Parts: sequence; structure tokens; C-alpha cells
Amino acid sequence: MDLFDSLKAKINGKNIKLVFPEGEDHRIVEAASRLKKDHLVEPTLLGDPQAIKQVADENGIDLDGITIIDINNVDPATFNQMVDSLVKRRNGKTDEKTAREWLKDPNYFGTMMVYMGTVDGMVSGAAHPTGDTVRPALQIIKTKPGVKLISGAFVMQKGDTRYLFADCAINIELDDQQLGEVAVESAHTARLFDIDPKVALLSFSTKGSAKGPEVDKVQSATKIAQRLDPDTPIDGELQFDAAIVPSVAKSKAPGSDVAGQATVFVFPELQSGNIGYKIAQRLGGFEAIGPILQGLNQPVSDLSRGCNAEDVYKVAIITATQAL
Repeated sequence: MDLFDSLKAKINGKNIKLVFPEGEDHRIVEAASRLKKDHLVEPTLLGDPQAIKQVADENGIDLDGITIIDINNVDPATFNQMVDSLVKRRNGKTDEKTAREWLKDPNYFGTMMVYMGTVDGMVSGAAHPTGDTVRPALQIIKTKPGVKLISGAFVMQKGDTRYLFADCAINIELDDQQLGEVAVESAHTARLFDIDPKVALLSFSTKGSAKGPEVDKVQSATKIAQRLDPDTPIDGELQFDAAIVPSVAKSKAPGSDVAGQATVFVFPELQSGNIGYKIAQRLGGFEAIGPILQGLNQPVSDLSRGCNAEDVYKVAIITATQAL
């Protein structure tokens, strides 16, 4: 079954609520309308109601059943409650004046809606850089217990073949502890998207075939990940061919329960991860679905500024699945 057919079946009729801070963008409006019509998501758009209606009219989009909130015209009692909740959440790091300023920003407003349970998740980034989406999530929603950082994964799909690549979007450099955490979180994400996780921590070395601090880091990260999640097959350090080609695995990593059959690939740093997924996408013909932010207490997704309405639709489905 296609990934999105599978995910749609999971979320259909579950009344999952998502907020879209960029509600005046025609791509967001189009995707929100489609999500509502398909009974997949209950969308809330943030923005000026007249501007959103104009966008809808100009593009022939039906807004029936879609909630619209003008964050500059919110009921004072509701806004004050959000301010108080934000100040408490920040635990002395943000005063009331700053909280009020933050909540004038749609990304902060939307993130607070997620934190307070008004909605189940947020999708943003069509018109904002990644930092504008991720920063409020880190400050307010924060990472799950036992997880110290968020990371960005991509589901790579071609026909019936499906893999997960991480971290390809967020962390420029990772130490061994962080890399081990990313491996474990990536296994959790893989299961969510019907991928049986066999996790390979990648390197230019396989089982000590090369030496150096970069190899040492991946070896250490593998041990940390295995300790954190002993029930999931996790192995490293592995070169990509040893991770995915059975004949190479037999020669380079005999006895490994991951080598030659890996489904989750953890890159040692962002540079190689970003390059790797784009090579698979552009030369290998894989569809790159994401980035999927992993490690947060509640789901927030970051769009590419080059996205189209179809991308928004798909990322929203992923976010709704995470909310389950």
C-alpha cells in the first residue's frame, strides 16, 4: 500500500486538529480545504479573515468548515490566558511583556495552541525559514523526556520500497550521545510510517576498516543507541554499501543483524545527510517526504519555502499521524 494511503486510513475521521500559521498563503489554504474535504484534519488558519477569503475566492477554494483566527483580534481573556500559560511554561526565562510580543507572531501563537491542547499539531514554514518554526517549538513544546534535541528525518519512497534517512535537516554537528539519540528516535519514526527499523549508523568505515575521530564517534554512538534501545536492531559503523547490499555485508560485516538489510540510515552529520537524501531523490528517483521533526513532545512540522499545495497536504497528513 502507498505510504499516504496507509496514513490516511489511520487518521481518517479521527478529528485531528492542526494549525497553519501562514493562513493567507494560497498553498496553505488549498491544502487545508482538501484536508477538510477528505475528512483527514480539522484545520485552523491564522491570518486576516478578509485576506484569507480573498485568496480562497481568487483560487476557487472552498473554506467551508475551516476555522480562521485573526491573532490581532483575539478575545482578551483568551489572549491573557495564553500569555499566562507561556510565562509559566518559560519558568522565569520570559516575562509578561515579552510573552505578549511573542504571541503577536503567528508561529508562537500556533505553537501555544499546540502546547495548550487547542490543536494537536502545527504545520508551518511555507513562508518562513526553518528557525522561525523550530525555535518556538523548542522554547515551548520542548523535547520528549530523555531526548535532548530534535532532528529531521525524511521518508524516502520509490514504488514499494521505503527507507528513513536522518538527520538531514536540523543539526549541523552531532556528538556521539546525540547521534545515538537520533538513531533511536529514527527507529520510532520509522515504525510510525510502517517501516520495520533496522538502523545503520553510517560512516566511511565499516567495522574498523578505517581509523579516525569520525569513526570513533560513530562506533561510540552505536553502543549508546544499542544501550538506549536494546530491542531494535542497530549497528555501526557501516559504509552505505555494507548497510544495504547483502553481498557486501557478507564480506565486510558478517554476522550483523543490520548490514545488508538496513531500512533506517543515520548520517554522521548534516552535510552528508543532506547530500545523501538529495542524491537518492534526484539520481535515484526516490520521493523525499519531510523533513519530519522528531523528538518533540507534540508534533510540529516544517515546510520548505519552495513547497506546493500537494507538499503541504502530505506534510499535514504526516503531522496528523504523529499526533496519534
